[in-house]
Formats: sequence, C-alpha cells, structure tokens
Amino acid sequence: MKFDVVVLDWDGTLVDSERYIVNSLSAAAQLEGLPDLGYDRYKEIIGLGLFEALAELYPDISRESVLRLKEAYAQCFVQGEHRALELFAGVQSTLQSLRSQGVRLAVATGKSRRGLERALDTTGLRAYFAATRCADETRSKPHPLMLEELIDELGVRPDRMLMVGDTEYDLAMAAAAGMPSLGVSYGVHEVLRLKKHGPLAIIDRFSEVGDIVLNSTSNWSNRFELASR
Repeated sequence: MKFDVVVLDWDGTLVDSERYIVNSLSAAAQLEGLPDLGYDRYKEIIGLGLFEALAELYPDISRESVLRLKEAYAQCFVQGEHRALELFAGVQSTLQSLRSQGVRLAVATGKSRRGLERALDTTGLRAYFAATRCADETRSKPHPLMLEELIDELGVRPDRMLMVGDTEYDLAMAAAAGMPSLGVSYGVHEVLRLKKHGPLAIIDRFSEVGDIVLNSTSNWSNRFELASR
C-alpha cells in the first residue's frame, strides 16, 4: 500500500480548536438572540461547512438569519483566533517528515477560505500543502466533491490518496470518493462513529500518520488491526 497524497482535515485533526469553536458558536447565538444549545450539541456539527452547520443547529430560522449568525460567529472567532490555533503534538514534525519523503499534502476542511488562509499563515503550515479545499468554495462534507476536486487538481487516483480526519463527515466523504481513510481518536467524534465508515485504522496520535504512510503495510497492519475493526 503506497500513498502519494495525504489529505488532512484541519480543526480537530491538525489543530486543537474544539473548545474555541464551541465557545464562538455559543457567543454568536447569544448575539443573535438564539438559544444556547450546549457544548455537546455545538461540538457535534464541527467539520461541516459553517452555513450547513448553523442551518442544522437552528433549522427553524430563515436563510437570512443563518447568514447573520454566520457573520456573528466569524466575528467572535476572529477576536481570539490566535489562541485557538494550538497544533496537536507531532503535527509539524510529521508533516515535515512526510514531505521530505515525497508525499504531497493537502487540506480538506469545513473552514471558509478566508478562515483557512488566516490559519495557514498563523500556524506557519502553508508551505507544506500542495492544494487545499474549503467548504465555502465547493460542497460541504460529507459530500465527496471536495475530494474529487483535489483528485483532479493533483492528478492522483483516489486509491493512492489517504484522507485523515476526526469526524464521521471526513470518513464518509472519503468512502464516497473511493479514498482510504484514517480516523483520529483525539478529535471531535467518538471512535464508534468513525468506525462506521470503514477507516483503515483509528490512530491516537498524529505522528502515527507518518508511521502508516512511510512504512509498508506489513510493518504497521498488526499494530493498528484492532483499531479498524
């Protein structure tokens, strides 16, 4: 098994931003006079495109109200964004290792293009990625269009690409695109939800992406076999 491209989710996979996203959603709802739905409910929709996430959280409000809530969220998030961009352990060193071995890297995220551009600059990770896709310029996860566009742009067959994410939206998107995936256990969704979509494995540390991609199947399959059942 050889992967030429690794596609990475952003929030919850590379960056530990769950609590800040939830707090920003709560603050935005308060600004718009909407009920606070609580931590767990807000956490559930992380990974979707922002408009789709807000429409799911508040299905009874108008499109115009969703758009106002979207702007309120963006304002709340940006105010302290620099505090919300803590990389998970091993992210930068693993990205460096993958790239040094000729593996191309891409991002597929529910963030807006504007948000991802800021985050790439703030984290210093921009140079690692050959291509990126955001939810506001294509279809939101779990629709596979985001990955299909990356397949076309990078000119690589889907079976030679690997999607890595922390939500079932990531893994369902990969399955729909015919792309293998890895789930990460340290992010937003519980492991049982990730397993439903048939990932190769569930990993507990981001550095294990490098272990899997840079080593042959025979070297890692036994180590991760139970995680993917």
